[in-house]
Amino acid sequence: MSVTTPKGPQLAVLSTADEKVTLSAAQILQPAGWPVPKGYANGMAADGRIVVTGGVIGWDAEERLADGFVAQVQQALSNIAAILTEAGACPEHLVRLTWYVVDMDEYLANLKELGKIYRAVFGAHYPAMALLQVVRLVEKAARVEIEATAVIPR
Repeated sequence: MSVTTPKGPQLAVLSTADEKVTLSAAQILQPAGWPVPKGYANGMAADGRIVVTGGVIGWDAEERLADGFVAQVQQALSNIAAILTEAGACPEHLVRLTWYVVDMDEYLANLKELGKIYRAVFGAHYPAMALLQVVRLVEKAARVEIEATAVIPR
């Protein structure tokens, strides 16, 4: 991972490229002196075609919800990956995910497993993320809903 410091305010810009060429033109924004977050980025910058999803829940093509929180997260992430593919995008193009959960404790109790599932679907690409607890979702049995934003480079 290469680090450059632009002129002006102190802000490190971390390229998402590692040893291989990446398909993304996104840059991770990491303010100087801030601790590097684990599993998400503080901010992202990208140029290109924007792809957004609606709130995606953990159901299949027949609208059957997966059984339990972790299974619903896995299905929701897989659904987002399918939407990205439909747009010609890859997980590396993700710049933001917003998670809505009905039980924050359920999310926190499953962090290790959620990390494994996330990496299995999206790899080690961590965009800017927000996590909110909500009273409920439109589908009463849904435990999680995720919105995604991706930018396909030109």
